[in-house]
Amino acid sequence: MWKCKIFEMSRENLLRNGAGCLSQKHSECDSAEGENTGPMEEPETENSGAALFTALPDIVSHCGRQVDWVRGHLLDDEREAADGLFSPLLQSALAWARASARCLNFNSTLILLPVCRNLLSFLRGTCSFCRHALRKQLDHNLAFHKLVAYMICLHTAIHIIAHLFNFEHYSRSRWATDGSLASILSTLSQQERDEDSWINPIQSPNMTVEYVTFTSITGVTGVIITIALVLMVTSAMEFIRRSYFEVFWYTHHIFIVYFIGLGIHGIGGIVRGQTEESLNESHPHRCAEFFEQWDDHDSHCKHPRFEGLPAEVVMHPFKVLELQMSKRGFIMEVGQYIFVNCPSISYLEWHPFTLTSAPEEDFFSIHIRVVGDWTENLIRAFEQQHSPIPRIEVDGPFGTVSEDVFQYEVAVLVGAGIGVIPFASILKSIWYKFRHADHNLKTQTIYFFWICRETGAFAWFSDLLASLEHEMEELGKVDFLNYRLFLTGWDTNIAGHAALNFDKATDILTGLKQKTSFGRPMWDNEFSTIANAHPKSVVGVFLCGPQTLAKSLSKCCHQYSSLDPRKVQFYFNKENF
Repeated sequence: MWKCKIFEMSRENLLRNGAGCLSQKHSECDSAEGENTGPMEEPETENSGAALFTALPDIVSHCGRQVDWVRGHLLDDEREAADGLFSPLLQSALAWARASARCLNFNSTLILLPVCRNLLSFLRGTCSFCRHALRKQLDHNLAFHKLVAYMICLHTAIHIIAHLFNFEHYSRSRWATDGSLASILSTLSQQERDEDSWINPIQSPNMTVEYVTFTSITGVTGVIITIALVLMVTSAMEFIRRSYFEVFWYTHHIFIVYFIGLGIHGIGGIVRGQTEESLNESHPHRCAEFFEQWDDHDSHCKHPRFEGLPAEVVMHPFKVLELQMSKRGFIMEVGQYIFVNCPSISYLEWHPFTLTSAPEEDFFSIHIRVVGDWTENLIRAFEQQHSPIPRIEVDGPFGTVSEDVFQYEVAVLVGAGIGVIPFASILKSIWYKFRHADHNLKTQTIYFFWICRETGAFAWFSDLLASLEHEMEELGKVDFLNYRLFLTGWDTNIAGHAALNFDKATDILTGLKQKTSFGRPMWDNEFSTIANAHPKSVVGVFLCGPQTLAKSLSKCCHQYSSLDPRKVQFYFNKENF
């Protein structure tokens, strides 16, 4: 199971409103000395009670609509979780937590509106022809602001208490040995050999409420939000506001921290939902009663999966690891790359890897080869048979120059060593374009050069080239793809073996029809051949390799480009991470 670092905000997250409502020192507030600072001063007048009484019908109506809104959304969005697989674990506490969170978020979107001066002025101007009673409600903005704050405090308390009950239910289910549905759901990560396939966040004895609170994003942000709210509410008391106005004024600016924390509070995903694929395989209402037969041959229900994306791991020869991850919500182009992080190895290390899959495939993949400590530890973690699959986080994709490869009539792809990886996506995409008869393909010919030091690097890539060879032959496009493989690492045994089998139809190293060349390419000869074969074409040269090779290719591009713009032109492009 994998989790993309392109994070989707939780449904509990705040849809933040009030952008542009900067906190300003309101004249409506009491001064530090307790003097009346303007005509908007209401708390000390008798009209304050009348204002509250006048606004009471609107407030009651607002609260009624809010409850109906929450109830409707709870039934639509959360019933499947609460009534399905979460009921044995959290019982009704989840519904209380979710309902209070909805109300909390909704009130948080409203609390800034009554103290936005520009907004109030705009409404007064636009409501100049409205009834006097309706315009009068704008004078009760501070009363509405306070009532919304009271509702936020109430729902915060309900939300915290409900989650305390949730953690109690989590802990009790995790250590239960009665074979109930709750105990089975709590041990999913052990049954599935996937540390990210869990519904119960308590996975070890030391994971207490305090531990989860101060080690998770949800817990830390919850503490920060609560502290900020307590400070703002207590400092807004009438005694403090009149006697220590500066305390009230500066403390109220903590609302920035409050909204930031509220915006990212749901990222931690303590309460998780089933993936779309898992819902199709194991529907909560249909399969919850038959949990003892999950994954049986005669059962239509499988173990449910929560969060993450299904992935497949392929080990290629010479320790090349291929990770294939589900493409749900992931949009890519050829030649793009992503940053990969494995928290079990390092929380701070993010390494770039080029995507080797084609945009036409239903998954995205990367190939990882041992080139340092991080990659070695990652491959070792995947090789362990009885350990959970490590969690992988992905950030991206990000564009590179290779995205423009299909904008040229002729493309020259040059990969040095592991630098061949960016072109795997391009070659796969070509295969799919020919399979589906893509008439929008502008490219007419591709020249592919791969320079490698050792023969083992050819192993995992030769299958792709063999498929392309076969496809081009069937379509009568043999001249579309011209590739050359160069082996720079000299081995007497390999050279002797190649000499003895030179007359064979296929290469002894790769099994391809194109024979492997020993040494490095003669770039002057290669560019001269391409220029003569395409005298009036625009040629794009793409390199993923060392800087010394880049200088040589850049020089050749200038040298063999014609001064006449109507004739052959070479354009050099280099991959940079």
